[in-house]
Amino acid sequence: MNGKATGALFAAMEMVEEGQKQPQISGERIKLEEIVEEEGEDRISALQDCLLLEILSLLPSTKDAIRTGTLSKRWKHLWMSTPTLIFKLSDDRLTQYRQIPTSRSNFVSFVDKTLTQRRQLKLKKFAVRIYYDIEIESQVKNWIRYAMSCNVEELTLDLCVIGLEAKLQLDQNIYISSNVTHLRLSGCVLNPSGAISWKNLRILCISNEKLDEDLIENILSGSPVLETLVMNGCYGYSRLDVTSKSVKKLVFSGYFDPEDGSDYALDIIEINAPDIVSLTIRGNLWLWKVLLGNVSSLVEANLDYNYKKLRHWETTPEEAEEEMLKGFMLKFRHVKEIKIGVLCSEALSRLKAKGFITPSNAKWSGSNCFHSREREKERDA
Repeated sequence: MNGKATGALFAAMEMVEEGQKQPQISGERIKLEEIVEEEGEDRISALQDCLLLEILSLLPSTKDAIRTGTLSKRWKHLWMSTPTLIFKLSDDRLTQYRQIPTSRSNFVSFVDKTLTQRRQLKLKKFAVRIYYDIEIESQVKNWIRYAMSCNVEELTLDLCVIGLEAKLQLDQNIYISSNVTHLRLSGCVLNPSGAISWKNLRILCISNEKLDEDLIENILSGSPVLETLVMNGCYGYSRLDVTSKSVKKLVFSGYFDPEDGSDYALDIIEINAPDIVSLTIRGNLWLWKVLLGNVSSLVEANLDYNYKKLRHWETTPEEAEEEMLKGFMLKFRHVKEIKIGVLCSEALSRLKAKGFITPSNAKWSGSNCFHSREREKERDA
C-alpha cells in the first residue's frame, strides 16, 4: 500500500476515533490496525459510504484524499464524492509557488483537473490558499463558480498578495447566496454592485481588505442571522457600527492602512456594538486609538493587542498605549470577565506602577490569544 495514503488515512481515522467530528454510525470503535492491514481490502470495502466520506473530509487536503485511492479498489474513485475540497499551500510552498513558474502552473492545473473529475455534488466546505496574481484570475474565478454551483456552505478564499498588488475582484454572484454559512475572505476586493443577500451566513471573516462604513452596513443588513464578525487587518473606515441584533461576537483583529505612508498614527476607530456579548481586540494596531461607544450587552472582553509605537502629535506612544488600555478596562466595568493577554502586559505593568488599580473582573489570560488564533487558522485552512 502507498505509505503516504495509509498515513493520511491513519490521521483521519484517529480524528474520528477521538471524537473530534464523530459521524452518526455504529457505536463500535474501529481499530486502525484492523481496517488497514495487508489483507484488509474486504474490511475496507464493507464500510459504509457515509463513514468513508467522513474520513476523507477530515484529511488535511484534497491531495491527501486522492492518495487514498491507492488503498484498495473500494477507495479508488470515492474521493470524487467527498463533500470537502481543500487546496492549500504551506508558507514555504507559497514562496516557491510565487518564485517558480512551473510550481505555480502545476498547482493551478491540479485544482482544475480535480474539479473536472469530481462529481457535481453538494459541497460542505471549499477552501483555497494560494499566492494570487492577475495571471490566474480566470482560473480562480472558475473555482469559485464551481463551489457556488455546488451550493457550498463553508467557503474560504485565502489569496496571498504582496503589498498593494491587484487583488481578486469577486463576481457579483458571490454576494447572493442562501447556502453559505461560513465565509472567510482574504486578498479579495469587496465591491458589490447592489445589495448583499447572505440569508444563512453565520460566521464572516474578512482579512486585509479596504472597507468603508457603507459597505459594512450593506454586509450587516444583508446577513440577517450573522453571529460572528471578524475584521482582520481591515482598513478604510473610522466607525464600526454593528447595529445587527444577531451579531453576538465581534473580533477586531489588527488595523493597518497600507495606503498611509505617514510616520504619524492618526487613525481613530470608534466601535459601537450594543448587542454583542463577546468582544476581542487583538493583533497589531497601527493607529492612534480605539474608542468604544455602546457595548452595554458585553459579557466577555479579550484584550491582546500590540500597540505599534508610531509618533503622535499630542503624547508619547507609551502614554497613548496606557491611556487606551486604561480606558478599555474602565469601560468594561460591567463586563463579567476581562481577559488580558501577553501583548498588553507591558502597558498594564506601567499602569500599575503609576498606581492604577486593576478592576476585579480583569484576569490575566497567560497566553498570546493573537498567535494562538493564527495557529488555529493554519489548522482550519
